[in-house]
Amino acid sequence: MSRAKPPSAEPSRDLWDAARSYQRIALRDIEIVMKVGVAEIERKQLDGQRIVVNVELFSHKERHVGGDLASVLNYHPIHDFVTREWPTRAHTDLLETLAEELVEVCLRDPRVEACRVSLQKPDIYDDTGAAMVEFYRVRAPR
Repeated sequence: MSRAKPPSAEPSRDLWDAARSYQRIALRDIEIVMKVGVAEIERKQLDGQRIVVNVELFSHKERHVGGDLASVLNYHPIHDFVTREWPTRAHTDLLETLAEELVEVCLRDPRVEACRVSLQKPDIYDDTGAAMVEFYRVRAPR
């Protein structure tokens, strides 16, 4: 007797296809200081702690055509959001909350088909390079 695969196991044509040509736009190692963390020591830091942010935007675009900002994926709104909004906000417990917000900002541009964001706390432990969360999100089918 043949058993049907559960729906989650079915391949989807709507998922990101890395075998096709694409472009990737990235912002690397944006450093900010903000109030974040659930540990008591993090909550007591008056000035906050250092966060390192990385962002990648993906689009299946065969080639660049045009010579103006409207013809490319624009990373300026993302940079502005991270460097201007986050340092001034109230304390946030989880990096995951920030990562979800950043994903939403990345997907505001309808040409962005997928994004990857990572946030690191490089100073949290003396014996560890960094604590990090990373999200990779594909735009939901339209």
